[in-house]
Amino acid sequence: MRQSPANHIEKTAISAWRWTAVLFLIIPLILVIGSVVTYIFFSWPWWLIAITALLFVIDLVLSVIVVPMLRWRRWRYEVFEQEIYIQHGILIRSRTIIPMLRVQHVDTKQGPILKRFSLATVTVSTAATTHEIPALSDEEASDLRDRISELARVDEDDV
Repeated sequence: MRQSPANHIEKTAISAWRWTAVLFLIIPLILVIGSVVTYIFFSWPWWLIAITALLFVIDLVLSVIVVPMLRWRRWRYEVFEQEIYIQHGILIRSRTIIPMLRVQHVDTKQGPILKRFSLATVTVSTAATTHEIPALSDEEASDLRDRISELARVDEDDV
């Protein structure tokens, strides 16, 4: 089996992913508040609040603390002259090789949370799929985009 790719994404990705998870926890928080309201106004059982609060705490711990760290540890990539090698996944490890001959275009994108942490995502598009290398520093993402674009152009000229 091939060795894992050498390059990690930025460590600040953990913080960015944690903030994203906190934003997504608004919906479960509304459910907890709803269970408290039903307990107070409709005399529903107290265990309903206990179950929703417990589920909320488990979701909080997993999505804000555990998953971002595991996700960062598993994300790796490497760009070779003939291919791009991407590896990621927490429970199921995905290893993807993208031949440079198949690369149609390369983009960088940055949402508000990534921008706050000076991070960007490189998106590599082929005819069939789109692959992402998330949470690289702005400069590294720009350099990687340019390098992949250059390597993909060189391969097209050779054919």
